[in-house]
Amino acid sequence: MTGNERREKLIQIIRDRTKPISGGELAKMLGVSRQVIVQDIALLRASDFDIISTTKGYMLYQTEDKKIKRVFMVKHSTKDIEDELCTIVDNGGKILDVHVVHEIYGQIVTELIIRNRSDVYDFVEKVRTKKIVPLKELTAGTHHHTIEADSEETLNRIEEALRRKNYLI
Repeated sequence: MTGNERREKLIQIIRDRTKPISGGELAKMLGVSRQVIVQDIALLRASDFDIISTTKGYMLYQTEDKKIKRVFMVKHSTKDIEDELCTIVDNGGKILDVHVVHEIYGQIVTELIIRNRSDVYDFVEKVRTKKIVPLKELTAGTHHHTIEADSEETLNRIEEALRRKNYLI
């Protein structure tokens, strides 16, 4: 299989999936190393395929015209991460990313793509078991999330729920 054929197959696999797929899984499916997958993903991105990397693997980012986004600035303790994320998804939001504005390094952004409680629990478990320091720790707890929803009303409901819990800044 040529590189072009492999990349066509790679994009087909990612496009057909509803959930992220890991680089290791893709490598096994295509009979190549994970590094080849990373290189192929870079080439596909350069060819205008909107492939994103999440904590669970690669996926094709597909926007729907009816979705709208809003950035929320929040602050809370590390023990409140699960509650904050559940508050957002329980009220109809999809958490696209987390970003901080660091005094020295500027804006640091990490894609999350958290859609439901299962995604929240997976994320929190990875932070706990891998002893990962949350990005918010670089800025004394202050961070931002880009939230996607079906309507302004949904985003307003999320904003109000975060305000009631004193997470919103």
